[in-house]
Amino acid sequence: MSIDHLSSLDPIFAESLRVGGPTVRDFRRPGGFSGLLCLIIEQQLSTTVAAALWAKLQGMVGVVTPDAILALPDEDLRACGLSRQKIGYARGLARTVADGGLDFDAIHGMDDEEAIAALVALKGIGRWTAEIYLMMAMERPDIWPVGDLAIQLGVQRLKGWAEKPTPAQLLAVAEPWRPHRSLAAKLVWHHYVALQEQAKAMKTPKGKKTPKEKERL
Repeated sequence: MSIDHLSSLDPIFAESLRVGGPTVRDFRRPGGFSGLLCLIIEQQLSTTVAAALWAKLQGMVGVVTPDAILALPDEDLRACGLSRQKIGYARGLARTVADGGLDFDAIHGMDDEEAIAALVALKGIGRWTAEIYLMMAMERPDIWPVGDLAIQLGVQRLKGWAEKPTPAQLLAVAEPWRPHRSLAAKLVWHHYVALQEQAKAMKTPKGKKTPKEKERL
């Protein structure tokens, strides 16, 4: 019903489904320490690269917990692909959670802006990370991450704008979409990812198998 409602408000959402397919991709993330750390690792990285780093970390420790991160030497974290800065963020978050300085149950009980403020108080977590955590892990319904590059480029393409929109423009265009802006963001991502996949497929030489096709052999 929310998708139909958004599509009635703005044709870009029907276009998102036409290009990306009728089933919206699952953008959920786990909650708690592992979900927040995963988002820190994703900062300023492509989804593919971030997923590879996360897989290496999981392969090294199994379940990603604060104690597991604190027990790993820096060399092992670097071997997983983490930069020096992100190692510091990971250890700081792990130490805060292990010491009881971050109560995820309390975060989940806060309203959106309170939860964002509590998360950005932690080193290494900016508004983007906090908003994506609220949207993907906590499944808050009305988050609109205007600092997300894919949202900026996605709205620009869907609207046919000549230039990438500013945060103010993104806030203004999304105002009628309340209280379903999280779904609006997921539909924009759905369209953006589909276009990326199509572009990648076009670059694959004819007759050459993609990595996924090779895995099936």
